[in-house]
Formats: sequence, C-alpha cells, structure tokens
Amino acid sequence: MSVRYVEDKKTFILQTNHCTYQMKISDYDYLLHLYYGERIDDEDLSYLIQPQDRGFSPNPNEVGNDRTFSLDVFPQEFSSDGCCDYRISSIEVKNGDGSYAFLGKVTDYKIYPGKYHLEGLPTLFPSENDTVDTLEIWLKDVSSKVTVILCYSVFEEKDIITRAVKVLNESENTMYLNRIMSATIDFMESDFDFVHFDGRHTMERNLTREPIAYGVQSVGSARGASSHQHNPFVILCDHNANEDVGNCYGFSFVYSGNFRCEVEKDQFDQTRIQFGINPKGFSYQLKSGEKFTAPEVVLAYSSQGFSKLSHLYHDVFRENLCRSPWVNKMRPVVINSWEATYFDFDDEKLLDIAKKSVDMGVDLFVLDDGWFGKRDSDSSGLGDWKVNTKKIKRGLKGLADEINKMGLKFGLWIEPEMVSEDSDLYRTHPDWCLTIPGRAATRGRYQLVLDLSRKDVCDYIIREINQVLESANIEYIKWDMNRNITEVWSHVVEPEKQGEIYHRYILGLYYIMDHIILEHPNILFGGCAGGGGRFDPGMLYYHPQIWCSDNTDAVNRLMIQYGTSFAYPISTIESHVSVCPNHQTGRSVSLETRGVVAMDGIFGFELDSTKMAEEDKEICRKQSEFYKKHYDLIVKGDYYRLTDPFENKEYAAWQHVSKDQKEALVSLVLTEKEPNAPQRYLRFKGLDSTAFYHIAGDDRTYSGKVLMTVGVPIPNLAQYESIQYYLKKIEEGKNG
Repeated sequence: MSVRYVEDKKTFILQTNHCTYQMKISDYDYLLHLYYGERIDDEDLSYLIQPQDRGFSPNPNEVGNDRTFSLDVFPQEFSSDGCCDYRISSIEVKNGDGSYAFLGKVTDYKIYPGKYHLEGLPTLFPSENDTVDTLEIWLKDVSSKVTVILCYSVFEEKDIITRAVKVLNESENTMYLNRIMSATIDFMESDFDFVHFDGRHTMERNLTREPIAYGVQSVGSARGASSHQHNPFVILCDHNANEDVGNCYGFSFVYSGNFRCEVEKDQFDQTRIQFGINPKGFSYQLKSGEKFTAPEVVLAYSSQGFSKLSHLYHDVFRENLCRSPWVNKMRPVVINSWEATYFDFDDEKLLDIAKKSVDMGVDLFVLDDGWFGKRDSDSSGLGDWKVNTKKIKRGLKGLADEINKMGLKFGLWIEPEMVSEDSDLYRTHPDWCLTIPGRAATRGRYQLVLDLSRKDVCDYIIREINQVLESANIEYIKWDMNRNITEVWSHVVEPEKQGEIYHRYILGLYYIMDHIILEHPNILFGGCAGGGGRFDPGMLYYHPQIWCSDNTDAVNRLMIQYGTSFAYPISTIESHVSVCPNHQTGRSVSLETRGVVAMDGIFGFELDSTKMAEEDKEICRKQSEFYKKHYDLIVKGDYYRLTDPFENKEYAAWQHVSKDQKEALVSLVLTEKEPNAPQRYLRFKGLDSTAFYHIAGDDRTYSGKVLMTVGVPIPNLAQYESIQYYLKKIEEGKNG
C-alpha cells in the first residue's frame, strides 16, 4: 500500500510515485510532521527532530522537567490552540465551560484502500485505474472531549495527497468551533517564496510572488465566494524555482466559499502553512455527539518547477474532480448572446444571430441574461424563472426547436442564487433573502442574495430550475452569480447559530447543484460568477468548464489565462472571441489573434454574427475547424507556459504537447512592438529530444533537442499579431 505505519518507529509513511510524506507519534502521543518532498526510501526521519531548551516556549504538563519538549517549536500535523503553541493554530474551540483550548493526542488510526468521504462536500474521487489508499488519525483532547480526525488520501500514480478534517464533540456540553484548518504543514526551513493569485473583477488571477518573511502572510476571501480577488490555490517554492527547476509545493482548497491560507515564518526560521475556511464570521455550534466536516485540500509536489506542478493539478482535476459526463467529450463551440444583445432582444433577433453563426463552425447557441420575468435591465425580474413572452413569443421550446432545426444546440443562462427586489419572488418571500432586520440591505447589481442555508429555499430553486430545463431541449446551462454576500443573517436560525450561515450557504449551493445536475446528466453545465469570481475546485466538481473572466480583451486574457493555468486544466477555461473595439477595454486586436488567444481554453464566440463581414465569418469558421481538429491536443495535452506576460512585455507564448510527444501546438502573440527591434528566438518545451519534428508550413525538419535548446526565430510581426506552430513528430528525419 501507499500508506504504512512502522510500529517500532511510530512513523506514518505516505508514498506516491515521486514524493514522500512522513510523520511521527512522539513519546507523549503528539503527532509531529517530519518530511514532505521528493521520494525517499522508507527510512526513519525521526532524527530531524532536535529537542532543545527554548526560552519562553512552554512544555506540556506530562513531560515533567523536560524543558526540551515544546509544541511551540516542534513541527506538527495539527497545531494546538491555547496550549503550548503560540503560532497560528489549526483549530479554535470555545468549550462548554467558556475556555478556549485544544490539545490533541493520537488515540487511534486506520489505514484502508479507497478514498475517504466528506458528506455534502465536493472531493477528488478515484478513477478506474487509480491506486488510492487512505489514512485516518484520531486526535483527542482529553479535557474537553473534542476529537479531531485527520484524513489523508494518497493518489499514488497521480503524485497527489489530499487532506481533510472532521471534528467531533464527545462531551456532554455544547461547544463552538470558531476556526478549523483543513490542512497544516510545518516545514523545518523558511527559504521559500509564497506564490498566490490576486486580482479583481475583469482582471483575475494575477501571479504575485514574494519571499516568506517573519510573521504571518495570508490570502483569502470573506465575500461568501472564493472571489475575483484571491484564488484558493497557492504555491510554496524555492527562491530560484522557475517553470523548469526547483521544489514547488501546491495547495488547492476544494471549496467555493470563504477561505484563508496563512503562512508563518517563526522565530526559529521554520514555516507553517495552513489552508481552511476563513475564520472571519465563522462560528459553528456543535452539540453533544455532533460532527463538523471541513473541506478538502489537494497537495502536490514537484521537484521540476512550476510546469510539472501544473501538469499534476491539470491531470488530477480533469480526471478525478470534474465528474460531469462531458469531461471526456468534445465540448461544443458556443456563441453567446450577451455582448451581442445585452437585454435588448426578441426571438427574431436571436434566431438571426444563430442562423448567421452556423457558417462560423458554431455548435451551440447560448441565450444569456434577459429571457425571463420582467427582465429588461439588471434591476428587476431576477428570481422569476418564467419566460418573458413579450421578448420570446415562441416560448423557450419554440425558440429551441427553431435553433435545433439549424443544426445548433440550445443553451440558457441562469442565476438561481439571487433575487431582484422588483420581482414576484421577493414580494412573496422577502424573508428568503440574507438580510438583517432593522438594517437596510446592501445591493449588488441591484440584487439580493437568497438564503441557501434554508432547505425550503433550496428545494424551491431546484423545482423552478428543473421546470425550466424540462420545458425545452436545453443542452447547455451557464450558471452565473453576480454579487457577493453582505448582511449574513438568516431569518430562521437562532442567534447563536448565525455564524454558520456563510458555510451553510455553500453547502446549500452544493445541494442544489447535486440535485439539478444529477437529474440532467446530459446537459453541459458551465460555471460563472461575474466571470472568474468563483473559479475554484469546488465548482469544477459540478461544472467541467468555467467562464474565465468577464474581460474578453485578448491582450488582457493573456495574463488572466496565464495565472489560471497554474492550477486549472485548459479543459476548464472558457475563452471566447469577442468583438472589437473590445467592450471592456476599447482595444482593437485582429480577429486572427483573438482566435489564437481563445483557443487557449474552451473555444467559442461572444459577438453579434449578424454584423460580421463574410470574410470575417470565414476566418471564424477556419478557427473553429482548426480548434476541433486539434481539440484533444489542446485540452488533454501537457501545457507549457513559454513566457511570463507580466515580465515579458514583448510577447506571450504557450504550448500544448500531446502525452505521447507526437504532436504539439505553439502559440505566440506579439504584445509590444519597437522599430528596428533585435531578433528574438522562441524555445519550445516538452518535446522528445531524440525525435525529429516537422512544423506545418516549413520545409525543414528539426530535432526536438534543437527546438528546445536553440529555438526558432520569431518573425517580424506587427503589434498584437500572432503566429501558431503545429509540430508533428516524424519517424525519420534530419535537420535541414
């Protein structure tokens, strides 16, 4: 098995194909962390713990006069609170007597084949060919009678370890869980950089890299969603790590709500990293016998830089997280109506757009916001999921049938989590919103948030959306969410349980998605939250693709998609060709380049086909044809970032390589142009160095080694012009 317990050494050893994770039960039954990194043999690493007398670092009572044993110094798997350790804690419990203290000791463990289960939460799952083993370790605080179960699952071939935590109140009293981190790792060194992905609406997931400093650094969200501002994925890496070399540790939180990742460099140059639910606004009541289950963290390690780390996450998220039947199917090329019409349309206008898009290689027409209720702007109608027959006289079924006759599938936009105050739903059920009595509600996009912590609200949404989906031949759903949460207060929950609402909202959302998606397995669901405001692994469990950003500007997308690619597979990134001048930036970029950038994801269109010249539609048709021809290479191959668009202002380049290295696609966009510029060369990656390749349109053949070591000259392009190289391995050949 990939998990072993060595009885005489009291060590747990977790092994994947290329990494080792080791921990130890101390002489006093505390669980200590020993090692996580490149695979080593099953050698006992207990010698790494070097006890010393450290002033002002307290010692547990049971160690007596041994002043060298201190949890304020030793590396741990789950840190205590209020007892011994002054560093950031894994847990904060308010016990029945009002005290804040937890000190867990190992009381039991269990090793078994397969994956642990987290009720009501998305998690990785084993695929048919995976070897997965699980370790569960029980830590008990004997004074408060609170037990924590640490869960570890090892995906041996995938080089992935997942972690989660369960908290059980075994006392007779009611307790409150005010903080719970799903994973804690203590490294006995601090020579790391902290890499995280920040941003804002329409400019998400910008890479930020900074050295670990003394004290605590953190990123997170308290907005009720994983957010545009910070993504629940971070990396700890060597100072000299780059795309190709260096130790890199990835941490990804499988959750769509409030989160926090904290990194602390302590007084002795050790590093603690923790990931879990954001403690802000969180307080979970546990009565006697009740249990809390925390979300999962996905750990990956690479000794070969960022590229290899990305490959690990891409493969496991695509194969072991996205559970949609569509994950292995070719996704349709869509045309979305939003930037073509906004709220101003009728069915004749929609049918005209659909008809004019057939010759562009489009497979599916998506009707975006504005089709329901009194929805002529974003200030009304949300929540009334009945078709607006003034706009769509045929009804949804009639519209879908007409579009199907053109050879296109039909898709629809929904935003089921929200409600307009000017709606029948709000007038009937104002108490269904998250609002605080006596306090004026904050609006976002003129809308309020429904209370998904309530089962009656969730069941209503399920019924309403299912009725819509069954009313016509709907084969795609764009599931949107266009504001964050404020005034977090439920009208049916006791005051002492209001601190649970943020988390219960997310559980309710998962409950809704579980039921709707299970009842409609053939519909392709795509996620959205004002673009990339909820681009996280929790959403990918339900939606195999997510609208990457509301910013469709091709130049900005180079940076947005660059940052997104560090954790998320190309198969999950929706990217469309939009009109120019761009609606977000006013920039104009050639249609050819817009297509090249959009192919760095799930390709589609976001424009009005009725306003396009025939020659432009022909360009789009060829783009769709090229994308479909190379679909497997693009969405299932290994992905390489050839440049960093934040550092290299001259050009951006990236590459897809098939798993067998028989073909590759390289794309480049010139982002800045100078007159009389120096000649630049582009080096490829991921090829077979012993093989020869033919580049389409080039009479020469090149060895993989030459292409990766020397490269090819970048032609004299205009600003925002682009080029693509399609490579095919040949059986025999030579450079010439």
